[in-house]
Amino acid sequence: MDVLEAIKTRRSIGLVRDEAVPESVIEQILEAGTWAPCHYRTEPWRFFILIGEGRKQLGNVLVKIAKINGETDPKKLEKIQEKPFRAPVVITVAVEPSDNPKVIEIEEYGAVYACIQNMLLAAHNLGLAGFWRTGKPAYDPLMKEFFGLSAKGEVLGFLYFGYPKKDLPEGKRKSFESVTGWIK
Repeated sequence: MDVLEAIKTRRSIGLVRDEAVPESVIEQILEAGTWAPCHYRTEPWRFFILIGEGRKQLGNVLVKIAKINGETDPKKLEKIQEKPFRAPVVITVAVEPSDNPKVIEIEEYGAVYACIQNMLLAAHNLGLAGFWRTGKPAYDPLMKEFFGLSAKGEVLGFLYFGYPKKDLPEGKRKSFESVTGWIK
């Protein structure tokens, strides 16, 4: 698939089959992520693959965070527990900013965001559907602890991947002209 076609046809899709994704496919997605640009070659990305019952551990952390934030409704807590089971593979992507004094921390985040986009495009090219989720629980200290991140580390996304249940819809975007200024 041509890269421009991949960019224009990739969609965030949550309707996926409960079918295992081969490790070799997951590894190709991870490798694509590592080819993102980053200043000083710090490669600040960290990956955590949750498959099978491993997803339950993430659900447990999400429930713990919800309870700390005051959620008591058993039905809502059960729904939260099941979130990681929306797809057969959840790749958690985190940033671990470099201690190099030349490094600007926000650029480390930018590198990991570029990494995530590479991963989404690679998954699309490999026939997978997926979506990128964050939200307040992603940034909670318990999440950082669960993934063993440093004080400076941060979860930047949960990427849910699986084989699509239906064809991807056509996308719509504003024309680039409406958000572009030329300085000559």
